[in-house]
Amino acid sequence: MAWRGHLSKNLKELRILLCQSSPSSSSTRTFIEKNYKDLKTLNPKLPILIRECNGIEPQLWARYDFGVERGVRLEGLSEAQISKALEELGKVGASLKG
Repeated sequence: MAWRGHLSKNLKELRILLCQSSPSSSSTRTFIEKNYKDLKTLNPKLPILIRECNGIEPQLWARYDFGVERGVRLEGLSEAQISKALEELGKVGASLKG
């Protein structure tokens, strides 16, 4: 999971949108509880924004250089799949730099 330490090199901002109570956001809530501290420790200068809104569909958004953004819907994904989606967003950032 070395990619986690490189997120700040490839992303300008990471946003996680979720509902505080809906079942569709449960895996996202668990992912945040288990991974936020590690992600922030490895990427102290990367803004990681967690936005809670009642009834919203869980989503993961990455902002790259020049205001380019990519988003992924997280509804129905497991924690491992959310982690993989985050890894893929990091790879997109690396490819945009190349």
